[in-house]
Amino acid sequence: MDADDARWLVSSQAAGELAALAAEPDPGALGVAERLRRRLSVSRAAAVSAQALLRRRARTKFGARADSLFFTTAGLEQASRSPVAAWRAQRLAEAGVRRVADLGCGIGADALAFAAAGLDVFAVEADEVTAILAAANLGHDVLLGDATAVLDTVPPDAAVFCDPARRTSEGRSWRVEDLSPPWSFVGEVLRTRTACIKLAPGMPHALIPDGVAATWVSERGDLVELSLWRGEWPAQRQAVLLPSGAVLSGPLNSSAGNSGSVDSGSGDPSTGPTRGTARLPVAGEVLYEPDAAVIRAALVDRLAADLDAVRVQPGIAYLLGRTARPTPFATAFEVLAVLDASERTLRSWVRSERIGTLEIKKRGIDVDPAALRRRLKPAGPASATVVLTPTQQGARALVVRRLG
Repeated sequence: MDADDARWLVSSQAAGELAALAAEPDPGALGVAERLRRRLSVSRAAAVSAQALLRRRARTKFGARADSLFFTTAGLEQASRSPVAAWRAQRLAEAGVRRVADLGCGIGADALAFAAAGLDVFAVEADEVTAILAAANLGHDVLLGDATAVLDTVPPDAAVFCDPARRTSEGRSWRVEDLSPPWSFVGEVLRTRTACIKLAPGMPHALIPDGVAATWVSERGDLVELSLWRGEWPAQRQAVLLPSGAVLSGPLNSSAGNSGSVDSGSGDPSTGPTRGTARLPVAGEVLYEPDAAVIRAALVDRLAADLDAVRVQPGIAYLLGRTARPTPFATAFEVLAVLDASERTLRSWVRSERIGTLEIKKRGIDVDPAALRRRLKPAGPASATVVLTPTQQGARALVVRRLG
């Protein structure tokens, strides 16, 4: 889609076409496309058809509001979920921020949240088509320009928000070298401005600058982002759970937080020495599975202290406690039985217990749960959850029951 087609798409001339497609069971169907091309140019037919499909996809992030917004494929993929954008805007407002420069606003998802929180928003976007769509979403002009070129023009009393693009010609990238604006620009913003930078949650801890607040956010159990904050926020690591708003905090510059080591077999950061002595699980104990934000924020041992729990094995994020303690930061399971983790043992147990519905969870074990489930051939009326984990006495399969 070029800029002329984008301007037409956001105009009243295209509104009727978008409304008609919204009523179609399948806006991408061949027959629908043929009818569009009878009255529209090929490019405009493609633009309106793509927009109808993007709006349907966007409902998972934006709900019913998606039907009145304009999207690009990349913009939708990178856009913040509405509850996360609202949380971020409220955090800025509570810190006394009144103006925000959104440098690289994309389709305007975060700028919409800033405005809804009562903040004055100045939006900048480098891509012309995206800027046109963002302006339609926001209801005001978006400056077409490069974020790196306009930073000096941002008033000193305005906070800076930036969500660097993480896509290359080969698709989405998780390498910090591929960020746009570049990582050097991110560093400059964090050194010189009240700022919030949105990043991928898997960014290595070793890259987090000193003196910032690093916040990993999960929304309804999905780890969605890391945000770095400079200003009125203490320099610490935090796991934030939405929609509850629960926060777990720990020091930023601990050896654990910047170690760069990983939780064995899972890609999660280690949180340093295991609290207490790991022990073999026994029936009747409580197994805790920390939220992904807690794990990425390297706060597993901080949570263990709150729960009077220990790790099941050093470097593994499962925790064991003698009794259940309520926490929003982990899912709790009662350990019903402890089995050897061999397939032969598990197959025999599945058969004898007549398990037909089997959930398999694992950490630190090199196995594909879906493939293992097929090989175990569950059949019967019962259901069960099995957790595969290393222990100090070898791999074990824990038969567990979720606690309320």
